[in-house]
Amino acid sequence: MKRFAALIEQLDNSNKTNVKVAALTAYFEKAPKKDVLWAVALFSHRRPSRPINTTLMREWAAEVAQLPPWLFEETYHIVGDLAETIALLVQQKSNGTTSSLSQCIQEIIDLKPKTEEEKKEYILKQWESFTTSERFVFNKILTGGFRIGISQKLMTRALSKALGIDQNIIAHRLMGQWSPLTTTFDKLILYPNPEDQIAQPYPFFLAYALEDSIMKNENCNDYRIEHKWDGMRAQLILRKGKHFLWSRGEELITDKFPEFACLAETFPEGTVLDGELIPYNDNQIGYFNALQKRIGRKTISQKLLQEIPIRLMLYDILEWNGKDIRSLPLYKRQTILAKLYKNYSTKNMPLLLSEPMTFSSWDEVTKERERAFEKRSEGIMLKRKNAPYEVGRKKGGWWKWKSNPKTIDAVLTYAMRGHGRRTNLYTDYTFALWEGDELVTFAKAYSGLTDAEIKKIDRFVKQNTIDRFGPVKQVKPELVFEIAFEGIAASTRHKSGVAVRFPRILRWRHDKKSNEANSLVDLKKLLL
Repeated sequence: MKRFAALIEQLDNSNKTNVKVAALTAYFEKAPKKDVLWAVALFSHRRPSRPINTTLMREWAAEVAQLPPWLFEETYHIVGDLAETIALLVQQKSNGTTSSLSQCIQEIIDLKPKTEEEKKEYILKQWESFTTSERFVFNKILTGGFRIGISQKLMTRALSKALGIDQNIIAHRLMGQWSPLTTTFDKLILYPNPEDQIAQPYPFFLAYALEDSIMKNENCNDYRIEHKWDGMRAQLILRKGKHFLWSRGEELITDKFPEFACLAETFPEGTVLDGELIPYNDNQIGYFNALQKRIGRKTISQKLLQEIPIRLMLYDILEWNGKDIRSLPLYKRQTILAKLYKNYSTKNMPLLLSEPMTFSSWDEVTKERERAFEKRSEGIMLKRKNAPYEVGRKKGGWWKWKSNPKTIDAVLTYAMRGHGRRTNLYTDYTFALWEGDELVTFAKAYSGLTDAEIKKIDRFVKQNTIDRFGPVKQVKPELVFEIAFEGIAASTRHKSGVAVRFPRILRWRHDKKSNEANSLVDLKKLLL
């Protein structure tokens, strides 16, 4: 644990990539394999389940720090992070021998069935034997909130240097659902058994936002153009007579979409397809919120299957006849995909093919992008014809060019303090639109303002609070902001009757008074 806590401190104290890679590489080279496996799991967001609720942790920390509960809560609110608050307030009283990272995590896992008193005794003992940095890391793991600013790409790069194994191979071996509780370092990374990997997806290739220089300096004929479908990115794996469906977040979602089971026996063995899950009813692409209804259900009824049928919009093939073909240029992969779709897909298959388009000028590309709304897409994708299928976000192969966002002018009604360096500022905002003489909440937004603007709004919030609900302050409805969002759909879950996707602040409308903000009627017109 000491070694791992020291690593986290090194990573936290530097913003230089090379320094972080060097620190990670040194750790991976020197730490025991069990600790390295858990470190990799933590960095890739595979955390043990939380054995204790945070309310008890706050009570115990206040007791040990000899603070009244209200003062601890105020301190926690200012610091903005429970693990850090406890690490700072609780003092080291003993120099007990700390466990290794893997032993410590196993002890945390073993806490789950124990009594409250047993949990308290163990946690207090650990708090008082750890240094501040060790206590911080311990608390992060204990609360299930271990999130350190290390990307998967950076972690695999360091692991590659430590082991002398190609980075792309390591990235592939770390894909899918695995746990240090059910595998070992050797089985997962050094000597994986191919039979254990039939469900394993490939790392997803991600696009960059289109840069102006592309249209100025390159020929559009070098790209294949597709619509950017508004769904959920997924990989469909067909191996050994079985099928597996993975989300981009490496979540196995096979049971959420039983309609793809028919493909296991129909399509060729050793096929991996990349595409977008989209609602599709009456030969028309649906809205994203319909897809969310399918994702959010524990069980998928026959009625739901009929009400919200799903299709996988195919745009790439990564494995063919059991062979990894990601190194082939895009146009060859798409030729194989088109032939596969033609030969094996039937009218009732839950598949669609995203047809790549070619254009003779960028003006034509721009006009096609303007058709995104009528095609129920988010914009367009530009994919270089000769590009291989890369790992992660690599600049140059794929570009995304989203449609211009929809906008609406709304009134600030509630505010809450932020986190991290902004814990002392009100940075999380709730916005409302007019319905008659009443303001109705329709969105929350956290980004889009400059630091100077945030400070001005923070001052306004503190001087114009009219009510308080825990950490949330209700403010006088005076400030107007232009809110941008990517998508919109009718929703029975929201009081406004509308759900917007990815809302953000476009600008502060100093030129408008609150009574000049838009209404719900204006927002609902954007549904049409």
